[in-house]
Amino acid sequence: MLFRSQFELLGTGLDDNSGWDGATVRFTVTPVRLEAAITLLGEVLTTPAFRERDVERIKAERLAELLRLQAEPRGLADAKFSEFLYVPGSRYAKPEGGNLVSVSSLDTAKAAAFHIRYYAPRTTTLIFVGDVTFEQAMLLAERALGAWNGGVPTVEAVDDRTVSEARRVIVVHKADAPQSELRVGHRGVPRRHADYFPIMVMNAVLGGLFSSRINLNLRERNAFTYGARSAFDWRRGSGPFVVSTAVRSDVTDAAAREIIGEITKLREETIGDGELSLATAYLDGVFPIRYETTNAVADAIAVAEMYNLGEDYYDRYRERVRAVTVADIRLAAETHLHPDELLVLAVGDAHAICEPLRQLALGPVEVHEVEEQGASP
Repeated sequence: MLFRSQFELLGTGLDDNSGWDGATVRFTVTPVRLEAAITLLGEVLTTPAFRERDVERIKAERLAELLRLQAEPRGLADAKFSEFLYVPGSRYAKPEGGNLVSVSSLDTAKAAAFHIRYYAPRTTTLIFVGDVTFEQAMLLAERALGAWNGGVPTVEAVDDRTVSEARRVIVVHKADAPQSELRVGHRGVPRRHADYFPIMVMNAVLGGLFSSRINLNLRERNAFTYGARSAFDWRRGSGPFVVSTAVRSDVTDAAAREIIGEITKLREETIGDGELSLATAYLDGVFPIRYETTNAVADAIAVAEMYNLGEDYYDRYRERVRAVTVADIRLAAETHLHPDELLVLAVGDAHAICEPLRQLALGPVEVHEVEEQGASP
């Protein structure tokens, strides 16, 4: 917390974020204050202070957030989908920010040990975006971090196996819920998969845009929901592919049927040129808008570094989007969408939704109580 106040004296703040595959810290300062800020960043990276009161406060905040998410259907559905999709013990089976057991066990010693083990110069990239030359950046980095020592952290691959490759239906009972949080999906593919661009455009057609098939079906045609979307969660390992929506309890089964129908249809029928053009035009057109600030450009470079996407990744991004064809979409759907492996999960009133879901004959229906949800170690 002391470092944060020192950054504030420089007219900025230190933003930090940790995700599935790495951690980032960033700040934005005027050129005249860059040297002071980089020097301060060097202290943060090399001599962090893990004060017990700070660790305990942040831990308490996260535990409160986890308890809130367990009581809120949307957060509960997201957490339970991953828990039931991946094998027990997989890191992907737990929330990105930990669960009740893992967070409760944290203390200052564990935080300090984690920093020593994983934060090292050989796995750290400094990114400067703004009015600074390469030579100036190198000089500032050498002054602030030249004496930083450390080995190369050993990072184990995540176990991204799934519990089953057969279709399953799971209901998490939330008594008297007026609607159901619905999740339908299966294991996806790693971020560096060769089919990334066809998959991305294919998902835009399926459920990634407001004008996508799933949203138009569930929202416009059937009035089941205010919105529905599909997404591939891109990670180093195979993150989930999932369709997410909230629907009235009495149409939970119908919504699940329509979602599966759209997934199946995309595999079996070639889309039209107009539908492809709509998706690629959006992805192409929105690209420059996303990188209008120095912060956004720095974040984009960090992603490219984290996943080793190559120096020309953003230079060729729009070209690669426009190069996707209707045949590519069909092949991507056939290869990467698996209707027979779908996990259908609904958080809602089991008394109202279980029997209709059974009537769909999608697979065995399991019922779990919300009270069971604590966090597995």
